[in-house]
Amino acid sequence: MCDQHQFFFEFDKAYNQQLIEKFEASPEHPLTPEVAPSRKGVYALYHRGKLVYAGKALNTTLARRLAEHYRKITSRQNIEVSEVSCRFLTIDGDWFVRAAEDALIQHYSPLWQKSGFGSHVPGRGRPGIRKSQWDITYPPKNT
Repeated sequence: MCDQHQFFFEFDKAYNQQLIEKFEASPEHPLTPEVAPSRKGVYALYHRGKLVYAGKALNTTLARRLAEHYRKITSRQNIEVSEVSCRFLTIDGDWFVRAAEDALIQHYSPLWQKSGFGSHVPGRGRPGIRKSQWDITYPPKNT
């Protein structure tokens, strides 16, 4: 007997497809310290119109996470915050937030994703810690 009559609902594919559709339909905003609400969700950053980073706000809020990125970008050379915009979706449920971030990363393969941009690595700048690609390309401004 052939197995072409069996139906298996692929929840992850359905979720990912709907997430990407909703995300792409959401408005793009300039990155500012108060661009997003104080809710859980996912977001992406665009540099000169190209999606370069996707992240989640799970144990924090979209407002806080995007404000952190704003401060990081404004403190760097070779980039202007006016060149950066964002999109975000608020999402309830921790599993759904994690799945949404994964869907965005898998779908877009953002350039800054593994560059060290979103890192909260303790000890950055200590001896023996290798500089990230982000820190090399966009070094801190001299203060």
